Amino acid sequence: MKDAFGTPQSLLLLGGTSEIGLATARRLIARRTRTVWLAGRPSPALTAAADSLRALGADVRTVPFDALDTESHEERLGKIFTQGDIDLVLLAFGILGDQARDEADPLAAVRVAQTNYTGAVSAGLVCARALQSQGHGSLVVLSSVAGERARRANFIYGSSKAGLDAFAQGLGDALHGTGVHVMVVRPGFVRSKMTAGLAEAPLATTPETVARAIELGLRRRSETVWVPGALRVVMSALRHVPRPVFRRLPVR
Repeated sequence: MKDAFGTPQSLLLLGGTSEIGLATARRLIARRTRTVWLAGRPSPALTAAADSLRALGADVRTVPFDALDTESHEERLGKIFTQGDIDLVLLAFGILGDQARDEADPLAAVRVAQTNYTGAVSAGLVCARALQSQGHGSLVVLSSVAGERARRANFIYGSSKAGLDAFAQGLGDALHGTGVHVMVVRPGFVRSKMTAGLAEAPLATTPETVARAIELGLRRRSETVWVPGALRVVMSALRHVPRPVFRRLPVR
């Protein structure tokens, strides 16, 4: 069962309650996707997410998944692929953390790093190998513009996303020519439950806008997607600002 014109028939969402992930699932179900796996920690929220997608006509299944429990990834995720081909894996889990708290509590900072980077490396490699074995499919990795340059206000989260971004780019190069497509998505500030209560950054976007960009990127077989697109230019400029100047900029 191969994806046609960038619209997959089957989707594995790692981070089954992710607002961006679910918005993407809804868009894909409206097009062609019929089978959806939601991988996440068992919870009422995961159950509700599955029910909401079933109401749209999809065959939805849930699987227990914890980013921090890397020893279980190969068995639990690998088992999904034994039940049929997966056209699209969307790696959408992650935590923002609390910069002030995490600086004061190294264990809390480590949890951010292990969830956003170590857990993603483990799950990403397991799924990439399975996609390669079936000979086709896409792996979409939700990164962030926060990973483009460390900022005082969120360098713990940003550094974890920087590592994830570099990993995903390298994985895409490693899989080039195998039939597996890797796409890195770099949203800016997304209005969601995760960012509720935070001061909104310029060029803020929504889960639905990111989902639309993901769908378009899949159709184009893009390797990198910025949301909104203007952030590509903004971050290119910020990367080259001298550090003494950058420290004084009102960036969050």
